[in-house]
Amino acid sequence: MTTTIKRLTPEYASAYRALMLEAYALHPDAFTSDVAEREALPISWWEQRLSAGPDATEVVFGAVEGESVLGVAGLSVERRKKARHKSTLFGMYVPHACRGKGIGQDLVRRVLSHARTQPQLMLVQLTVTEGNGAAQGLYEGMGFEVFGVEPYAVAVGDRYVSKVHMWCDLMCLAGEA
Repeated sequence: MTTTIKRLTPEYASAYRALMLEAYALHPDAFTSDVAEREALPISWWEQRLSAGPDATEVVFGAVEGESVLGVAGLSVERRKKARHKSTLFGMYVPHACRGKGIGQDLVRRVLSHARTQPQLMLVQLTVTEGNGAAQGLYEGMGFEVFGVEPYAVAVGDRYVSKVHMWCDLMCLAGEA
């Protein structure tokens, strides 16, 4: 079966929710969202996140194979006037069983490709947990550069993790596919 990277729409809300709850549960240090907080949200919240309406400020792409979603990554576009040139890659997750197949690269590539179609956007930002070399290496390989580290960025139980802030200059990627 072929894996396709496509924009997820509200009919994928249940699969998207299940995948992200898995991500929050298995990797609490990688996400700012907490599994219990997100689990409590109604399915309508997840459907809204996947809405393609004219007011949508987020888009989520999924690696889809048949009825299964094998990985996801989102892009949030800043709407405030002074920050409209910026966007954020969020919620990147590929389960262990699906890693090593290029899905993460394909998802990031699709997010960047979509970002380049938005004429106001100049850059995409993201954060990655300090010490997550695999994820940071993936992002660096896709054109992201580190611009700082935020100490104590996320509380995970009784400890804190730092986040590495990265950015990708869409103007430099303009000639890439």
